[in-house]
Amino acid sequence: MVNETNVPTAIPSTLQDWVQRLDAVVLPVPQASHDRVSKAINSSRSSLRDIADLMQGSPALALSVIREANRHARGSLSEPCENLEVALNRLGLKRTAELLARLPAMPERDIPPALRKLQLISQHASQQANGFFASRLARLWQDIHWGSLLFLAPLWPLALSHPQLLQEWERRVIHQGESARKVEKQLFGVRLLELCQVLVELWHLPFWVAQGYRLLLTEQRELVQVLHIARDADHPLRQQNRLDDDPTLRRWLNQPANSVLLANGLALSAQQSWVGLHTLRWQYLTSLYLQMPMDEVQQQQHQQAVQSARNHGQPDLWHPAEALLWPWGEGQGRGEQTPTAPSAEDLQRWRKHCAQLLAEPSPFSNALHLTTCARDALAACGMRRVMLLMADRTQSNLRVHQTWGLPKDSATLQLAVGQSSVLQRLLAQPAQLRLTPANHAQFCAHLPQSLRALFDGEHLLLRSLVNKGKVVMLLVADQGGGAFADISVQAFGKTAQCIEKALNSYSAR
Repeated sequence: MVNETNVPTAIPSTLQDWVQRLDAVVLPVPQASHDRVSKAINSSRSSLRDIADLMQGSPALALSVIREANRHARGSLSEPCENLEVALNRLGLKRTAELLARLPAMPERDIPPALRKLQLISQHASQQANGFFASRLARLWQDIHWGSLLFLAPLWPLALSHPQLLQEWERRVIHQGESARKVEKQLFGVRLLELCQVLVELWHLPFWVAQGYRLLLTEQRELVQVLHIARDADHPLRQQNRLDDDPTLRRWLNQPANSVLLANGLALSAQQSWVGLHTLRWQYLTSLYLQMPMDEVQQQQHQQAVQSARNHGQPDLWHPAEALLWPWGEGQGRGEQTPTAPSAEDLQRWRKHCAQLLAEPSPFSNALHLTTCARDALAACGMRRVMLLMADRTQSNLRVHQTWGLPKDSATLQLAVGQSSVLQRLLAQPAQLRLTPANHAQFCAHLPQSLRALFDGEHLLLRSLVNKGKVVMLLVADQGGGAFADISVQAFGKTAQCIEKALNSYSAR
């Protein structure tokens, strides 16, 4: 286990103090990775490439080796090591073995989840980078791989030493929409981007990582200009003409180092929502950078996420690929009635309900109190018909817990999971399914008739929620059977995340 007594409890408030604190944190390594690498180092048959390949299974181990090699390089004429194989060559097997012996090793499940979650996002970013950029920039695949994997590395020791601060940042900035600058000044006393930039320079991490933080901190004007052009994705020729008219901006966009930032943007935004505004921004930028149609970008992003989940998924950690049980439809069909978006007053009520769901400690006196708040949040974000179902202990039946906009007798509905392949899939793991005219016939036939009768129409959202690693709730909602408003779909996803956090807080009381 991590020796928590070695983690100081006082929270630093200056950049210098934070850098000193985080630079001193020693990251734990999964026992299985530690054992495999130790065995390889002690085997005469293992090459440095073999050892490097094994080390990639643990981001913390890879970072520790690169930092150690660069620490020995400080003050010398040697260039910093920007990938693992160069670092191993510089350290040699003896010093690598000595470093490995100093690193704490423990079963992966015992490593704090906040650290594992952040490293999982880094691995997802690396998968996105390899899928989108490595084949197109084959000569630079090492820079792309290591830059994307290590981009968030300055935050790894923060996730180990102060996970509650990152959780509070996520709650206030991501879920409540507060200013990141304001929240970071209150929680940390410094901007997180500035802290990351200093640690990147101190650890001599790959140059493309440093360039990404420099872009976010000092080149926001160019980023905004490029995003304006990227949003015009339906007119690629017009996009190209606008870039041709500004050669400086075109060169800025086409820097290979931008691939690292794009990959991390895609991975981070997917944690929040596949259809959120943040995800859309990074998809637009990737589309312009690669001159690839948006639908192809979205399809490939989903495919790479699934591959990342297969390679690195952990049972107790959320991976965005879990929300891609089936592909999302194209949305509204041609010629359909324009969907009704929630009013400003509705969205204000929605935010209040979500804030209550995210409150800690849990303010709910019982499960009915919690699900009532959840139902009201879904109704406020524009859903006209809502049903919340709870799974029994055996997950063989679903029983209605809350309804909105449905007949009174729907409150007595019970669904046998075994009679529906769709329900079986949704209860096997947390996932989201969106029915559209394009896939309605395919999936509707596998839903219980009683559910189909209540939610008539060709547009429907179903999402399963997990608590303590087990699916416990199913959300079903629509906007009267017609096409969804984009903002309501985004709010539905955020509400589901809030309900899941509320379930975890309530059960942990």
